[in-house]
Amino acid sequence: MTDSDTGERVTTVLDLPSRDGLVVNAVRVDYEPGGFSRVHRHPAGAYVYVIEGSVIFGIDDREPVVLKAGDSFYEPPGALHAVSRNASEEFPASLLAFFVLGEGESPTVYDGDS
Repeated sequence: MTDSDTGERVTTVLDLPSRDGLVVNAVRVDYEPGGFSRVHRHPAGAYVYVIEGSVIFGIDDREPVVLKAGDSFYEPPGALHAVSRNASEEFPASLLAFFVLGEGESPTVYDGDS
């Protein structure tokens, strides 16, 4: 389901059971034109691959970067993901985000969540 406020749809595509106390999880994030994610963190970090379109990523106080289809990105554990949005107002964009988590660990924590 697409969030009507942000134009973002997150779909779980991989959720492997625990092995040696670790869980592998992956989500597909689809952005409508102009779509974005709310400010968030990935406590265990994230490995990102852009499938389609272009996405703007801004981590902590670093200058945001534009990633195109085929590009990848590593987000360190706990970094503030201040900017994550479609770079286009005309075309959709999609990415895959992979997480290696401890059992019971949440892949994403949004600003303001407890």
